[in-house]
Amino acid sequence: MRWVESIGQWVLSLIEAVGATTQMVVDATVWLFRRPFRWRVFLQAMEFVGAGSLAIVVLTGAFTGMVMAVQSAYAFKMFHAEALVGTTVALALTRELSPVLTGLMVTGRVGSSIATEIGTMNVTEQVDALRTMAVNPIQYLVTPRMVACVIMVPILCQLCTLVGIAGAWLVAVKGLGLDEGVFFDRIVTVVKPWDVWSGVIKAAFFGLIIGVVSCFKGLHAEGGARGVGVATTRAVVVSSVSILITDYFLTVMMF
Repeated sequence: MRWVESIGQWVLSLIEAVGATTQMVVDATVWLFRRPFRWRVFLQAMEFVGAGSLAIVVLTGAFTGMVMAVQSAYAFKMFHAEALVGTTVALALTRELSPVLTGLMVTGRVGSSIATEIGTMNVTEQVDALRTMAVNPIQYLVTPRMVACVIMVPILCQLCTLVGIAGAWLVAVKGLGLDEGVFFDRIVTVVKPWDVWSGVIKAAFFGLIIGVVSCFKGLHAEGGARGVGVATTRAVVVSSVSILITDYFLTVMMF
């Protein structure tokens, strides 16, 4: 019966984690509209999430668009449909690749940093010190980071899309000799505003997942340096898997 007991304990721990996470999100949302409003903390968090992730997002978007252009050009060449290269790259980036890749990149950089920072503060009793000074840890630590992720990840997603299309243009038009007018004309004709907005909505959900999971794992880190490392690893893994699962359900509902 040990395996039955193990499954039961895992289910109970999962339910407790979901409940605690939901409560944290509700508290963070409530504190968003309560004083004091620490605008500097919000701006610092947005700078860290947005400006700090520019380089990795630009590199990811550029080379993703370039690789897709090469692969799709050679595939469409067999059917004499090279004009569809720009459309294929643009639709794939706006709908799926940009939100998912941006979410995963931000998870690796920002999510791990948030979990490590808050986890270190928790194991060194700095979170308790905030409570002693009448500062709510949720308002000071969780709300700014959660809001910053929700706002900045969609912006980074659109930047990834633009850079990816630029990379595809560079390879397809300048490298493979495809017609530039046809390349952009097909993109304008086929890609609709909803395609762009669907990527923005997905990226906002992914940003919320990154902020919530990373803050939750950091606040519940325990056991010294090793516990912080474990919390950081779990934050990255849970966020990445949650992004991929959420992407499927959002895609089914949107399209």
